[in-house]
Amino acid sequence: MKRVLIVDDAVTVRMYHRQQVEEIGLKAEEAANGVEALEKMMRDNFDLLLVDVNMPKMDGYRFLKEVRQNPDLMSIPAIMISTEAGEQDEAQAYEAGANYYLVKPVQPEVLQSIVNILVGGTR
Repeated sequence: MKRVLIVDDAVTVRMYHRQQVEEIGLKAEEAANGVEALEKMMRDNFDLLLVDVNMPKMDGYRFLKEVRQNPDLMSIPAIMISTEAGEQDEAQAYEAGANYYLVKPVQPEVLQSIVNILVGGTR
């Protein structure tokens, strides 16, 4: 079963995204910030990252840069999901290594479609 790591400091957002990815047959794990996410990625393998921008300890931009610099992690696709809707925010996300950039709130069918494109769900 493909595994998704949801990285967001908001519990309710993590729960919402978990529900969306589990509905299409993927297993979800959660981390509250970039530091916790990197620790989990050192222990477990993931097939996709859903990453918030604004988080304590390590924001989403820095987290993705760390992932893209690690040869063992750099190929994992990442969707950055943020409340920041400016063009410069989107550009910064792609510069950090995001494969897609979405603005919250993300409609379930949009998120599930992109997740399916990147890793393939089972439904």
